[in-house]
Amino acid sequence: MSRHASASTRTRTRVAAGIAALITVACTASATAVDRSPGADSPAKPREAAALTGSAKLSRTLGDDITFTFDAHLAAEHRMDPAKATGTFRFSHYLDGEGAWAKGRIDCLVTGGKVAVATGVITASDLPGAKGKRVGFTVHDVGRHDRLGYSWASVGNPVETKDLPKCVSSAPFERVKSGTGDFRVLPWQPDFVE
Repeated sequence: MSRHASASTRTRTRVAAGIAALITVACTASATAVDRSPGADSPAKPREAAALTGSAKLSRTLGDDITFTFDAHLAAEHRMDPAKATGTFRFSHYLDGEGAWAKGRIDCLVTGGKVAVATGVITASDLPGAKGKRVGFTVHDVGRHDRLGYSWASVGNPVETKDLPKCVSSAPFERVKSGTGDFRVLPWQPDFVE
């Protein structure tokens, strides 16, 4: 074998070894990034099963001040049981200085694509008869033009809703007022759906 061929073989061997080392480093870094949260020393938690978060005002022609806020989550370990959702909700409706507010705890959350349906029980309110009532919400997360519906749409107020089951609400017929906030929906991925 000539001296030139031997030097060429050594160069190719070094280049191949260098490429193999770079691939190993890249794969190790990628695996570490997948297995761990940024800056954490322990493995990352699995993605939560579903979520509905955010706050926004509704758009009303008469100038009503209506705000809804959600912080609802379905943990990964409860992926197959939407009734184990946790979190809070709050809403208020005022016009010409009159109205009411309510807040409560989430008791069910189902999401599909960018649509969420959640229910919860009112734990505090200045609306007589509202405390203890289950109410439902539907959110369609379409970016800057989100839509919202609520279980009392056809009866007038949450007190009028009787025996509402978990995870039931109306179609998201109301629009969010531009520039007042945003809702975010994390799609549910139950085990039985491909």
